Amino acid sequence: MRLKKITLNNIRSYEHQEIDFPEGSTLLSGDIGSGKTSILLGVEFALFGLQPGQRGSSLLRNGTKEGGVIIELDIDKKDIIIERTLKKAKTVSQDYCAITINKEKKEISVIELKNQVLELLNYPKEFSKKQNILYKFTVYTPQEEMKQIILQDSRTRINTLRHVFGIDRYKKILENALTIILRIREEKRRKEGFTESLEQDKSNLLSKEIDLEKKYSNLILVEKDFLSKTELRKKIQEEREEVSLKREEKIKFQQEVEKTKIMISNKDETISSNVKIIEQLRNQIEELQNIKFDESQILQLEQEIKLLKEERVKLDNNNLDISSKISSFNLRIDELKKLEQKISNLEICPTCLQNVEAVYRANVLNKSHSDIAENKSKLENLEQVKKEIYEKAMKIHNETSVNEKKIQELSILKIKYQGIHEKQSRLKDIENLNISLKKDIDFLDQHKDTLKTSVFELSKFDLIYETKQKELEEALKQERLVEINVAELKKEIDVFSKQIEELKERVKKTEEVKEKLNYLIELEDWLTKKFMPLISFIEKNVMIKLRKEFLKLFEEWFCMLVSDSFNIRLSDDFTPIIEQQDYELDYSYLSGGERTAIALAYRFSLNRVINSLLSKIKTRDIVILDEPTDGFSDQQLDKMRDILQQLNVKQLIIVSHEQKIESFVENVIKFRKENGISVVES
Repeated sequence: MRLKKITLNNIRSYEHQEIDFPEGSTLLSGDIGSGKTSILLGVEFALFGLQPGQRGSSLLRNGTKEGGVIIELDIDKKDIIIERTLKKAKTVSQDYCAITINKEKKEISVIELKNQVLELLNYPKEFSKKQNILYKFTVYTPQEEMKQIILQDSRTRINTLRHVFGIDRYKKILENALTIILRIREEKRRKEGFTESLEQDKSNLLSKEIDLEKKYSNLILVEKDFLSKTELRKKIQEEREEVSLKREEKIKFQQEVEKTKIMISNKDETISSNVKIIEQLRNQIEELQNIKFDESQILQLEQEIKLLKEERVKLDNNNLDISSKISSFNLRIDELKKLEQKISNLEICPTCLQNVEAVYRANVLNKSHSDIAENKSKLENLEQVKKEIYEKAMKIHNETSVNEKKIQELSILKIKYQGIHEKQSRLKDIENLNISLKKDIDFLDQHKDTLKTSVFELSKFDLIYETKQKELEEALKQERLVEINVAELKKEIDVFSKQIEELKERVKKTEEVKEKLNYLIELEDWLTKKFMPLISFIEKNVMIKLRKEFLKLFEEWFCMLVSDSFNIRLSDDFTPIIEQQDYELDYSYLSGGERTAIALAYRFSLNRVINSLLSKIKTRDIVILDEPTDGFSDQQLDKMRDILQQLNVKQLIIVSHEQKIESFVENVIKFRKENGISVVES
């Protein structure tokens, strides 16, 4: 990585400032408080954002609401531009983030940008959720922070260095292995509890299989018994069916007897009925034989009726003529009356339009009165004639009715007289029928007696049927009991079979769990006795190797900065131990320059060791030093030239107010403060 340019907007004491960083060594020079360290803080903020515990207000310029940093980098020949802004609301927080790679810009979140930067720098992924400790110990560490790691308690220091070196992975592996072992033990306890009943289940399985075989044997015996009971029941049932047929035959004979009785009774009733009919027919024949019938009387009466009807027709014709004449006379009388009424009121003649004289009118009225009287007289005569015709017609009608009634009576008598032969024939037929019926009754009586004999002979099968029925019921009962035993045995066998299958399945699962338990035991034994000791051994040897390499570098840097009167070594927890004439010196009793020299040597050793361990990180060629010569003597300042040359990095940035260092570097950027605002001197 090479730092090319940084732009600060409202960051700490800067209002707006662009700073270009050339390759090689560069000194950021200026008085204390001129804003040199703010540049380094701006670089760190641009790369990684606000750190845990760091407030945005420590970066945002007082009195402003917005600020930001733009940094330009070259990483693996890629032009990188990173932009971050701060915004003040209730608190100061990060607002906008963007990254441009080879002119392709993306606006992303704070976390995404940090992950992108770590990926570009090829830092291990585990550093994404940690502080920028790798950056601090390889690129930029404020001098006071390096002194603090030396002054910290040994446990904190070794844990910090383990983290920086990446050795804490072994501790994490051991912790994870211990967690796995605890889970294995917990799983072991659970599986041991699950497999406790394995032997008992096997014993129960064997016992149930033996019981099942016994039940199968019992089932064969019971099924044989059931078969014999079924055969016996079928035999008795067949015998009962044979007896039942005899009983049905007896019942049919009984029914036939009843039918015969009914037939005899019906024939007796028919004979009785026929006797009554015979008596009636004899009486009717006797009565008809006493009747004297003359057919000429009917002919005479029919002739008289014919003459009466002819006379009636003549009377009806006369009556019709008279009625016509009466209507004509009534019509003539009405016309004359209308004429009288019209003449009596007529004063002017409608034809000649002359006055009608009273004499003429009187003559006409008299003539009309005379005609009306004459017509009424004729009408009365016709009415009298009509009345006489009506009386004659009624007399003829009555005589005709009487004669017709007599003809009817004679016709009935004729029919009766003609039926005497039929009645005599019917009488003979009925008498013959009664003789036949009596013969049938005699035959039926004989048949009835025969049937009763058969019924009596078959009655003995009733008792046999009852006996066979009881035997059948007992056989069915015995068969049912044996069938129930068979069903119960089959059910027990089914239940036992299911229990055996369940036990087999459970034993199988338990044996599978047992195999897993044995595997867990082997795994726990391997983890505790082989894996964890191996990891501890590897960690110990890695730490020994690192401490050896670190000590070699630390002694080299320290000897360059401090006189030969001091000896230095490292304890197992990487605590620097300073000795002078075989006496161990406390760090706090050293001078400021000596303490700075130890911290700087420690810092350079860390840089070399980390870069050798993580040789693929992209920050190997840049080192930033913040006031590295604080408290140095002139002699120590002179040695800094050799130290800076030995660093052998492509880009070295030093923050210092020591003017002597200007002669050690290739480039110098000077800063000053004007009216509280830091600026770069032109």
